[in-house]
Amino acid sequence: MRRPMVLAGAVTVLVALSAASCGGGDEGITTAEVSRADVVEIVDAPASVVARAAATLTSPAEGTLARLAVSAGDQVGKGQIVAVVDSPSAQLRLRDAKKALDLAKRSSGGGGVRLNIGSTARHLDEAAAKAFDQARAAVAYIADPALKKALLAQVDAAEQQYAAASKAVTSAVRGVERGLQSVSSAMSALGAAQRLQAQQAYDLAKATVDALTLRAPIAGVVQLGGASSSPAGGVDLSSLLGAATGGQSPSTSGGTGSIPGVSPNIPEGGLVSAGTAILTIVDVSELGLVAEVDETDILLVKPGLDADVELDAATDVRYPARVASIDVLPTANARGGVAYHVRLTLTPTAGAPTPRPGMNAVAHLRVRQATSAVAVPAAAVFTAEGQSLTWVRGPDGKAERRPVTIGVSGEDLVQITNGLQPGDRVVVRGTDKVKTGDELP
Repeated sequence: MRRPMVLAGAVTVLVALSAASCGGGDEGITTAEVSRADVVEIVDAPASVVARAAATLTSPAEGTLARLAVSAGDQVGKGQIVAVVDSPSAQLRLRDAKKALDLAKRSSGGGGVRLNIGSTARHLDEAAAKAFDQARAAVAYIADPALKKALLAQVDAAEQQYAAASKAVTSAVRGVERGLQSVSSAMSALGAAQRLQAQQAYDLAKATVDALTLRAPIAGVVQLGGASSSPAGGVDLSSLLGAATGGQSPSTSGGTGSIPGVSPNIPEGGLVSAGTAILTIVDVSELGLVAEVDETDILLVKPGLDADVELDAATDVRYPARVASIDVLPTANARGGVAYHVRLTLTPTAGAPTPRPGMNAVAHLRVRQATSAVAVPAAAVFTAEGQSLTWVRGPDGKAERRPVTIGVSGEDLVQITNGLQPGDRVVVRGTDKVKTGDELP
């Protein structure tokens, strides 16, 4: 919602405006002299106070809350131990994972099937070559030339047959060796995969056991249990650790929120399950604001704009604020329209109550400002035939209709950028009763 804001200097000018009535009572027509004033245009937006950050710490495994090292409202530092969970099941999983890892390292050393067939084939070739040489040497002692020639021919044929067979055997041996190498590689890969799987299971089990000692991921104030609600504007106190509550029943999680008159917080020794919220740490070192600005006004809002904030809980106090960023994507507002989240930094006011995260507020965004501008009350401007018009008292004292151009505008005061000058007299009340040529006061 947009509305104007008149600064102190403008108030003085309005008081100084001379007014006259040509009739008495509420039925009269009132004129005022145009002057200069400082005008600020305001966009009002519903908002909510937000903390700088929040983290909900949850139990990493089922067990019991062995120790709660903090109390509600305590200030803790980053890395400080805040709670310890006792989980026999997590410890057992770690021991089992360690045994599996040790076994995987011992049983899968990366070896495989090793068989040197090629070496055997080479020995056979060498023996055959030696046998053929010995056969030729024996034939050399035969005196009959014809018989000698026939025997040498048989030795040569046998050697050729062996060579052909040896070649075929060598090809087969190479194929077998390649197959054995593939089997060896597959077995090595399988062993490596088993070791990796065992290592990952061990790392996960160890991380779970290490996480049984809960440490503060941020500095802040302790609130026992999880965040109870989400502030307006879409900013919630969600866990920075990425764990959500498991939705367990009170008997399983240790919570007793369903029992009237009993604290819902988990006491020391209480049962917890994986994901049960133990406590929330809220960083309130810097407070901010998330405002919901309608699409009709969002183009007027820029980073760096100043604003005033009113809290529902402290209506008599105004807190200074400044626009830090504007969301690019829209969100549906409470009325079903389109709005954009505007994030502001909030400055504490000395002596004023300190806001709390989640408090409802209204942000008054000063979107436009005109300094020492020609200004008239908004009631002096009316629309006809698609134009913004005013009734002006002419030199002869009669009414004349004059088009004007509006700059910074609102319900109480508008800037006139063209059509009027300081010293002109305009009708500020009863514009619907004036006609051209009427006598004006």
